[in-house]
Amino acid sequence: MKKIILSAMMLTGMLTFAQDGKLTLSGSVDTYGTFNSESGGSTGILSDVPASGFGIGMANTVFSYAQGKSGFVADLSFGPRANAANVYRNGSVAGAINQLYAYYNITEKLTVTAGQFNTFYGYEVISPVSNFNYSVSHLFNAGPFSHTGGKLDYAASEDLSFMVAVTNPHTIDLGTNSTNKVQFGGQVGYKGQFLNVIYGSVDGTTDDEILIDFTGGFDITESFYLGINAAYQDDVYGGAALYLEAAVNEKFSLGLRPEYFDDTSVDGSGLFAATLTGNYSLTENLKTIAEVRYDEEDLSLSGDNDVALTIAAVYSF
Repeated sequence: MKKIILSAMMLTGMLTFAQDGKLTLSGSVDTYGTFNSESGGSTGILSDVPASGFGIGMANTVFSYAQGKSGFVADLSFGPRANAANVYRNGSVAGAINQLYAYYNITEKLTVTAGQFNTFYGYEVISPVSNFNYSVSHLFNAGPFSHTGGKLDYAASEDLSFMVAVTNPHTIDLGTNSTNKVQFGGQVGYKGQFLNVIYGSVDGTTDDEILIDFTGGFDITESFYLGINAAYQDDVYGGAALYLEAAVNEKFSLGLRPEYFDDTSVDGSGLFAATLTGNYSLTENLKTIAEVRYDEEDLSLSGDNDVALTIAAVYSF
């Protein structure tokens, strides 16, 4: 009974809060089964635990509120996928906060944002709802997931946009920065093609590191799309991936993601991966994703070539 009363009080508070503005709630849950030719493998599954057999991804709940020129987004995520997206090289976890930021529309074209927000860098994102594939690319794993700081977005026209950002180094704890190091970010977008640059410290100890990324794509026909992602970090990694997606009908789409990735800090460490994905919408909110993925690693990397079969269910609301 106490839980029912508390829930009613919370709902009443949310409705009262929303009277002068617009409060929206959205989110997703996902689960999967994956089977790898390599025992204990976890090929491509974004997870902080060995992703073999059956597993869960994350529960993602997004609260957003807008009133006049301002608003905020509170994106809360729980589960192994959310944990993996918030675990960085120092081994720390940023908790259940995926995004937490406020924004102000200075003009119709100029917006300032402050807080923690998902990266502008790269093709794929943390939430499986927004990705065609369920497994993620090596490029996604190598690049930043989120940033904490501020950014300024300017929409010059429907086709042309600019963004500048000042944030913490992306591999330290999100929400804190005990160093005096920062990163500078920039983006130029034109007709769906984006050039991204990050400059500064990655881990709070180094300086003058540069990350460059191109993300874009083209509609080859009404039913066939070609996505492109290429990225490079000086003396760390480089690679490229293609995203070929064909809509067979209104419910079913087929895609192929070939990728080459090279750890440039290690000689002869290039690898090739290819992912064949079928994406089927059972309902407006529920889709199933079936994948066959092949990863071919050079001998200089740990592990052998791996073939993985994954079937996932993603529900969004």
